Amino acid sequence: MQNIAEWNGRLDNYGIGFWVGAVLGFVLILAGRYALKKGLDKVIKTERTRLFLKTLLNWLTFFVLIVYLFSYFSRTALIYQTLFVFGDTEITIFLVLTVLFSLILAVKLSNAIREYILPTVYEKYGLDRGMQASMNTFFHYLIVTIAVLVAISSIGFDLTSLAVFASVLGVGIGFGLQNVMSNFISGIILLFERPIKVGDRVIVDNTIADVEEIGMRATVVRTRLHERMIIPNSYFLEEKFVNRSYADTRLRLAVSIGVAYDSDVALVKQLLHESVVELREEKWNNILLEPEPRVFFEDFGDSSLDFTVWFWIDMQSEEREFRIPSDMRFKIFEKCNQKGIEIPFPQRDVNIKGSVS
Repeated sequence: MQNIAEWNGRLDNYGIGFWVGAVLGFVLILAGRYALKKGLDKVIKTERTRLFLKTLLNWLTFFVLIVYLFSYFSRTALIYQTLFVFGDTEITIFLVLTVLFSLILAVKLSNAIREYILPTVYEKYGLDRGMQASMNTFFHYLIVTIAVLVAISSIGFDLTSLAVFASVLGVGIGFGLQNVMSNFISGIILLFERPIKVGDRVIVDNTIADVEEIGMRATVVRTRLHERMIIPNSYFLEEKFVNRSYADTRLRLAVSIGVAYDSDVALVKQLLHESVVELREEKWNNILLEPEPRVFFEDFGDSSLDFTVWFWIDMQSEEREFRIPSDMRFKIFEKCNQKGIEIPFPQRDVNIKGSVS
């Protein structure tokens, strides 16, 4: 026994025992994670809940490892040495690493909750896509903000030191950050007031686009050409734009046709109305019969009698506002041919007078 004690003392003198203990603690933490993971597989039956808890377990294990390493190596003063002083607070490597890890953990936790927990809530209450996106963004920044405040407060960081930073930030805003702060505040207003939301179809500078993401500084929209436009948030509060999905997803479409002057106008009206009903039955049940289709005798044109048929569709997804009018023109052309209704082209009568001798 005396020889063993002397051998352990020599190991401690050379630092080997210290490193063996470190490795042993590391192995025990990983073994505990493995046992908990197996327990989750047996106890939790819901796939979404199990994935969430496994994600949480992975990051919790990482957090425990970090705390363990910091605690085990606390005899090394390097991580507690002061790098610089901010206000009345001494900034150390330990403080920087703790705040950084808290932010990472908060972001990962927020992502896991938004991916595995919140969808269940959305399904239960039937929230639309726009509300889901707003809640996801708000929840994410709320978690991150709370994590930062809790982290810097729990390690003794004096929050009054932020007054110095706030004064510097105020000068920066006055000289060059007005637009950044304006778009940031506009993003918050968009999330709560919701003049636009994810999934809405908008018209910006005569360009039709779908809202894909509302960030804290800019909004991303996708055009019909599958291009992305990055628009500052302040634009949607300061400029005029069209939101086709603001209060109602329905959209009224209009298809025009010109027929020859000798056509039976009553028959033309009937054919246009029938075209709407038949297209709905044959291909597009997205066409609404309420409000009912309406046919208008628009004008006496130069070469034709001009008619327009109005009808409504339920929503604008999948490019329906472009595909349905195209199919409607095919249907109208087919029925006009069947009934002998002529669709004329522009004509001009030219009279040539002979020269006077």
